[in-house]
Amino acid sequence: MFDYDFQPYESRRVPVFGRKGMVATAQPLAAQAGLDILKKGGNAVDAAIATAACLTVVEPTSNGIGSDAFALIWTNGELYGLNASGVAPQSISIEAVRKRGYKTMPVHGFEPVIVPGAPSAWAECSRRFGRLPFREVMKPAIEYAENGYPLSPVLARNWNNAYRSYKEELHDPMFEPWFKTFAPEGQAPKAGDMWSSKDHAETLRKIAESNAEEFYKGELAEQIDRFSRENGGFIRKSDLENYHPEWVDPISINYRGYDVWEIPPNGQGLVTLLALNILKNVEIEDKESIDTYHKQIEALKLAFSDGKKYITDPRYMNDEVARLLSNDYGKKRSALIGKQAVKPVPGTLPKGGTVYLCTADGEGNMVSFIQSNFMGFGSGLVVPDTGIALQNRGHTFSLDEKDANSLAPGKKTYHTIIPGFLTKEGRPVGPFGVMGGYMQPQGQLQVLSNTIDFHLHPQAALDAPRWQWIEGKTVIVEPGFPNHIAQALARRGHDIKVALGTGSFGRGEIIWRNNETGVLVGGTESRADGIVAAW
Repeated sequence: MFDYDFQPYESRRVPVFGRKGMVATAQPLAAQAGLDILKKGGNAVDAAIATAACLTVVEPTSNGIGSDAFALIWTNGELYGLNASGVAPQSISIEAVRKRGYKTMPVHGFEPVIVPGAPSAWAECSRRFGRLPFREVMKPAIEYAENGYPLSPVLARNWNNAYRSYKEELHDPMFEPWFKTFAPEGQAPKAGDMWSSKDHAETLRKIAESNAEEFYKGELAEQIDRFSRENGGFIRKSDLENYHPEWVDPISINYRGYDVWEIPPNGQGLVTLLALNILKNVEIEDKESIDTYHKQIEALKLAFSDGKKYITDPRYMNDEVARLLSNDYGKKRSALIGKQAVKPVPGTLPKGGTVYLCTADGEGNMVSFIQSNFMGFGSGLVVPDTGIALQNRGHTFSLDEKDANSLAPGKKTYHTIIPGFLTKEGRPVGPFGVMGGYMQPQGQLQVLSNTIDFHLHPQAALDAPRWQWIEGKTVIVEPGFPNHIAQALARRGHDIKVALGTGSFGRGEIIWRNNETGVLVGGTESRADGIVAAW
């Protein structure tokens, strides 16, 4: 357990302590649902499933039943990884997309829709590690969808932003089910307004009663297939039938005595590890040192330049991960960090939309879980009469055959969502994550450095002002970022821009565990509506 000094940073909130259980996420209703499951005798895995399913209802602006998911699960002294990201439909190809007039993968419509993995993740986690019946842990989500809930402020703002954008851009009839589902009164619901979806509830009920088989092999799969065929989509029932989530071996590097764990590619958790593998070779001074910020930014840029080049479906990679994470390679890359900003070569980094949660129980089980549509509501498509919002993860595929992440049938794409986990000397410290598209490894880097290098407690580590590298030498900083450091970074060649708000800087959650006392300490994102629910 970290030896916290509660004075070093003026945090907006204090951390939360508990012992029998804890759930941290960006939506209070979902966090409380997970805690209720713990109190009913469920374990941390049951709580994570209940929270994740609930988030598809109470935070549909970032995830849904048609999302992808990843999980890191600590249980019985071991860490397990689950990759429930989808694959491209068998009927899609670069040529087929180009014939429709696209030079890059579009954001909306059926072209970027790949097989959703989230329902399979819930069922598989329950099957392998859950304690309560799958039907039981799905009940809170079903009840909120059936009976409704009042919107929280940040949720309402994001919902309205999406509605205004969709109203202006999405005019094809295939997008009408989205408006029927998420703007039933002809406008987005406001903070405090009630929202419910009987279709969403019925779909969750079918998933619960069939252990998700209905989604991949039953009537729900047929409805997805029918909607796709009617609108020139590529995804078919056969794609859903042949899909299954994969248990994978997590990857890690040691950073100043702590092992940082991530899901291996196709996830971009590798970028976090690459940055830390570089940063551990340079001296880090005080937190508010100009040198500290400069070195962090430069390490992150170097990591992203490698990540964007190599990360894709692991079946299309060789041994790049081992070579990239070697100590020798980390030292070689760290030598490139000088006094001035450099310009690396990856492409422009767009924003994203994701939900993250972490759970822990009194027995030592801990879960780091993340699921996402991508870019808010995803593709803009909702399967009629189901409430299933389809993700648009295929947008990250390249239409250049020479790229590692080029589009191909049955292939997984470069994935931005990344759950993290921290251990020390083979014992769990706990789960952590930062949502927000390509901000995720950047947020993880900053939160981990705040924690390990500067001993900030979880809430302070999350509250500290953040920076975000965009491309080239461009870095945007939050409005509360220290002005004198921003100016000093500009003098070192960074193109510093101050953001108008905090919406693009990610939303994180942390739970750490004291292995001697069993005490849990959690922090939640002050940039969102989240809470830490503790017992």
